Amino acid sequence: MSRKHLWAAAVVLAAAPALAKLPPPSEEAKAKAAEAAARAAWAGKVENYKLCLSMERVAAKYRADAHKAGKQPPAATPTPACVDPGPFVPPSQS
Repeated sequence: MSRKHLWAAAVVLAAAPALAKLPPPSEEAKAKAAEAAARAAWAGKVENYKLCLSMERVAAKYRADAHKAGKQPPAATPTPACVDPGPFVPPSQS
């Protein structure tokens, strides 16, 4: 091994104990992380709701265009209704 590799290994070994002794997160940091996770989950639900609405619009247009062209579109596949997730409510308020 070269000297560069030895120095790099020494630095890594010296820094490892410092990383292991990080203090636990405060209650405020935990609450902030929980709110961020809840907001991300809510944003995913909103995106799925918007996607559902757009798919319904596309399917309705397809069926209308097929009827105008005199064609019989295939039977619609039953799907669950789009569910609006509503406004974001932080976990502390729910």
